[in-house]
Amino acid sequence: MYRFDGGAANYFGASLAAALVTILTLGICLPWAMVIMQRWQTKHTFLYGRRLRFTGTAPGLFGQWIKWWALTLITFGVYSFWVQPRLTAWIVQHQEFDPVG
Repeated sequence: MYRFDGGAANYFGASLAAALVTILTLGICLPWAMVIMQRWQTKHTFLYGRRLRFTGTAPGLFGQWIKWWALTLITFGVYSFWVQPRLTAWIVQHQEFDPVG
């Protein structure tokens, strides 16, 4: 039913790219790093024998990220409890079956 075929070598490459993006931009481009990692995970996931793909974009997540940070600051951290469920929903909404594989 479910299968994952990711390996250490390509995980290392994706992780290195995500870390560099985050470090070199002092965390400002964390949404780009998150999209890199989500794209890697989804690319190596199969559901019912069909490969998944991730269609989310870093600019799309960046807009949400700014909104979530602002709401978290305004509410003195209370909104942070809503960030993870919203992030998970955003990720799930941007996954689909890959028509090619």
